[in-house]
Amino acid sequence: MIQTTTLGKALLALALMATHYALQAAPQSGGTVTLVLQNEPPTLVSIAHSHSSTLAVSAKVTEGLLKYDQDLKPQPQLATAWQVSPDGKAYTFTLRRGVKWHDGRDFTSADVAYSILLLKEHHPRGRSTFAPVERVRTPDAYTAVLELSRPAPYLLKAFVASEAPIVPKHLYENGGDVLRNPNGSAPVGTGPFRFKEWVRGSHIVYERNPDYWDKPKPYIDRLVVKIIPDAASRSIAFETGDVDIGYRTPVSPGDIERLKANPKLGFETRGNSYSYNVTRLEFNLRQPQLKELKVRQAIAHALSREVVRDNVFYGYGVISNSPIAPGLKEFHDTRPTPYPYAPKTSERLLDEAGFPRGADGTRFTLTLDFNPSDVHKRLADYVKQALGRVGIRVDIRATDFSQYVKRIYTEQNYDLAINGTSNLFDPTVGSQRLYWSKNIRQGVPFSNGTFYDNPVVDKLLEDAAVEIDPAKRVALFKEFQRIVGVEVPDLNLLSPTYFTIYNRRVHDHSLTGDGVEANFADVYIR
Repeated sequence: MIQTTTLGKALLALALMATHYALQAAPQSGGTVTLVLQNEPPTLVSIAHSHSSTLAVSAKVTEGLLKYDQDLKPQPQLATAWQVSPDGKAYTFTLRRGVKWHDGRDFTSADVAYSILLLKEHHPRGRSTFAPVERVRTPDAYTAVLELSRPAPYLLKAFVASEAPIVPKHLYENGGDVLRNPNGSAPVGTGPFRFKEWVRGSHIVYERNPDYWDKPKPYIDRLVVKIIPDAASRSIAFETGDVDIGYRTPVSPGDIERLKANPKLGFETRGNSYSYNVTRLEFNLRQPQLKELKVRQAIAHALSREVVRDNVFYGYGVISNSPIAPGLKEFHDTRPTPYPYAPKTSERLLDEAGFPRGADGTRFTLTLDFNPSDVHKRLADYVKQALGRVGIRVDIRATDFSQYVKRIYTEQNYDLAINGTSNLFDPTVGSQRLYWSKNIRQGVPFSNGTFYDNPVVDKLLEDAAVEIDPAKRVALFKEFQRIVGVEVPDLNLLSPTYFTIYNRRVHDHSLTGDGVEANFADVYIR
């Protein structure tokens, strides 16, 4: 009897412990999470914009048809099922029923059809991503069929919320400039959070959507997005607890080791597989000196990627000679650059190009713009120093993000530009837009801003976009990389290693391949 009683007490204790840990593991409701961004988003909906600050907030309100796990396998979101025809020319999506826009209107296939065509026309990457889409049929309110003119082997991975947001047709169908549509400043979506306010230069507030289709999500009551342009101030905000989470390494690389010693902070590298990045030095090929191949070759020989990795990025990155990031292992070309670090060769090429040193040692002067960030400023300083050694004077021009985008893509008035560009999950989506001559589009951010125009490269990219044989497709991209590596319309330097930094009280923020760019429906505080 005593043994039975003792055993019963032990079993009861185990049951209580199991219940305790189950409750601890379950997501808890309530609270506020603060996300930090270094740049003000130009718009809150990524229907026609692809900057990281917009991508970080868009999906919180405006969802996509699918989401993707860390291995980029599709999972349901606004679509509950999908099917690709055997010839690869029709994509049929079965849509989720009972979903409401935040203004109370029903979500239907008409919204999907309208959004896909908007992306095809206005999105920097969507112009190439959805180029094969001829029309979107809507046989009923919960079925959307994308009909393609040709196969698109990459397309099933293109429907994540940040990359292909589904917007309410009734708020866009009156026409006008998509980027200036009022929905971009006060978005209405189907997502877990409703837009509350945007105090420009300061913060954005989102509140829990009590009518979200995936109850009981979301778990947190409020999401606050703080804009903190200064890198040192962002580091302090993490240390003081003023911000909870930031992504794509939201602090100066020089602060990482100090912050890692803080027991309240965690560092996560998952959640970046959907969007690899390459840091590039872009050349304006219409500029008198830079249109000369030998000058671009000379600049390439004057810069050391090892210095960029070790000194500018503090070792947090992988050298990349290619426009296709090393993370895309299937496609990335590992052959060495034809222009290794060799300052003496650089000097000789500049002499041969007809640009000797003047009496003051200067050959000519270039202006350098950089996409504003602490690490890009450090890179700009290095480029100025390195090119100065071979006789090219560089004047650095620092602006805010909106002015940078305007100068490079609208005014198209620059010499050199430092940029970080997302490769995403496939070269057709991430790389083609930067080198395809048909994507030289004034006013479209992160398109072909170098004015590179090579019919051979155009054909390689267009053929790869429709090639269904994996080996042939890889071969096409390898040849593309070889040609642009020789012609250097830009200089690819490094693929950064990105960290999401977070307060350890915040959980389930990087469950999918797009990490912090996802909708935060699963995020909770303990």
